[in-house]
Amino acid sequence: MKKAVTVKNSSATKADGASPSRMIDGRIKELGDWRGDMLGRIRGLIKEADPDVVEEWKWRGVPVWEHDGIICTGETYKAVVKMTFAKGAALDDPAGLFNSSLDGNVRRAIDIREGEKINEKALKALIRAAVALNASKKKPAKRSG
Repeated sequence: MKKAVTVKNSSATKADGASPSRMIDGRIKELGDWRGDMLGRIRGLIKEADPDVVEEWKWRGVPVWEHDGIICTGETYKAVVKMTFAKGAALDDPAGLFNSSLDGNVRRAIDIREGEKINEKALKALIRAAVALNASKKKPAKRSG
């Protein structure tokens, strides 16, 4: 029987010292099907689009990619791998990648089903736009004195 892992904050690690990146590695391996392959592919595209991305593991097992705030999450369900962009409603999506959570005021998501192809160029542009948006909203450092 597997032990449940509770992660309370972004810097938390499992009791065995596993980093968020290792926990994501484990999720990809444990899925062992097209969803794991797709999550791994998405992860690679995120890293290509933003080499400075930080991987986190939040909310009891959700891979999260951050740069000056959350870029997106990578959830896996029975029929879809879902990329939820934290500030997706504020992003231009000229390729029409967003196909889920379209009614919300803040988030937007991309549901990817088995066998679907990813428009890699458009996805990387969306990731870069999310990073740029986060950077533009970053609070300036407090001045001492």
